[in-house]
Amino acid sequence: MRIDLADRSPDGDVSPRCFSAAVAARAAAWAFAIALVACASLPEHVERTSSSALADTGDTALGRALAPAAADHPGKTGVHAIPAGRDAFAARLLLARTAQRSLDLQYYIWRPDTSGGLLSKALWDAAERGVRVRLLLDDANTKGLDDALVALNAHPNIEVRLFNPFASRSFRVGDFAADFSRVNRRMHNKSFTADNQVAIVGGRNIGDEYLGADSPVEFADLDVLVAGAVVHDISAEFDAYWNSESAYPVASIIHGAQAATPEQVRAAWTALEGRPESTRYLEAVRDTSLVQQLLAGELALEWVPAHLVNDDPAKVLHPPEQTETHMGPRLEATLGRPLRELELVSPYFVPTEVGTKALRELADRGVQVRVLTNSLAATDVSPVYAGYAKYRADLLRGGGVRLFELKPSAARETKDDDEHRRIGGSSDASLHAKTFGVDRSRIFVGSFNLDPRSARLNTEMGVVLESPHLATRLSEMFDTAFPQSAYEARLTADGSDIEWIEETAAGAVRHASTPGVGAFKLLWIRFLSILPIDWLL
Repeated sequence: MRIDLADRSPDGDVSPRCFSAAVAARAAAWAFAIALVACASLPEHVERTSSSALADTGDTALGRALAPAAADHPGKTGVHAIPAGRDAFAARLLLARTAQRSLDLQYYIWRPDTSGGLLSKALWDAAERGVRVRLLLDDANTKGLDDALVALNAHPNIEVRLFNPFASRSFRVGDFAADFSRVNRRMHNKSFTADNQVAIVGGRNIGDEYLGADSPVEFADLDVLVAGAVVHDISAEFDAYWNSESAYPVASIIHGAQAATPEQVRAAWTALEGRPESTRYLEAVRDTSLVQQLLAGELALEWVPAHLVNDDPAKVLHPPEQTETHMGPRLEATLGRPLRELELVSPYFVPTEVGTKALRELADRGVQVRVLTNSLAATDVSPVYAGYAKYRADLLRGGGVRLFELKPSAARETKDDDEHRRIGGSSDASLHAKTFGVDRSRIFVGSFNLDPRSARLNTEMGVVLESPHLATRLSEMFDTAFPQSAYEARLTADGSDIEWIEETAAGAVRHASTPGVGAFKLLWIRFLSILPIDWLL
């Protein structure tokens, strides 16, 4: 908690007496605010109109374009990887513009920034064409978005729902204080489905740092565009969350006058399209032929068996120990037992004692285990790095598990080609993809992190693809690209400490301490690592 004090002693230092009085006054104000929030509660009797994904969409432009290939590959799913942020934005915007019957969107974060505003307008424009739009957002990150949500929900063809919402719109800290066990459980799922024919799933939220706009940080991420059999499973997953008791119509949560009217919000969306930053960003839409190729039947889709893996929305209502609603065991079973290789990409990697033991046992059986996560200099959540660091030495013992930590300079060092287009020339990189590969034959792409929060607290989703092509590409990244864009953490020769190896043009550079950070941050991480907070990470 930040405390700003005007009263100071004559020499400029904070007066102890004034400090004590100010702290007491601030504490009393917080206690009063929390007491008010404690009196607030979610509405008990909420009218929810049940709805389902539209099934009769074969006559849409997307349905007609995909029908021949889908008929040639019965029961399979067409897959196209989207590694570049701007391509990921363009694909979503163009699908919103192409949809003729329905758009179903489910996200953990939707920022009120350039990408979020442009996509919000695209949803409104689709509704104006008669498209039914359902937008389901987790409520943890909607602060400042109420005006936009009300504006969208005002359209007769758009309905917005909030998952596990906060009772207070203005003092959310109070909800954490008064109702922590509930609001600590979040919907982390991410999907974008057009006409029940094409869906985008993966690690990306809606926001400039995820979708390649100008941003101080570029999140390295991965989505897949899918068509065919698995899309109907994704739609069924969306329906389950949409109709669940944790999904509240926005009108039942957001009340009273807003700072801006729906008309003013829509005018701001229109004005946004003319801004220089939007103009540069929208060039990506003109440069991306993905959807046009899809409509022309020319997009290179790999048709493979695919399996949706997801948590039940009721997971957030049950104790974390009640594992029958958890997707972790199903994900492990669907990916299958590794025989030769296991590659794990997870920005938030907290393996726990059980996970560390399991990975060590795989390595002891001769399975090559390689992990890419964020370095301390690249992570956006330092406590998670502290949770990972305490298991690092145990993972490395025996030499069977290799650990790579992404460098923040990776965004500036990435080659500017069709597959890995640089997003912002001055951006720092931070890993955000959640991708796991097994034996160069199967790969998972989705929202699930290898940490206790994904396993026990949040809901997650993703697809397991029986795709040797994509799984092999991931392995090849570990072979070539990741050693260049990441530090490799290793045990020192005597096994007493960790060292980081950085591959540079001049050769390998050894770092004896965590690279890229100062002593104070290292001290903070050591302190966090001794706290019993793994279950929160």
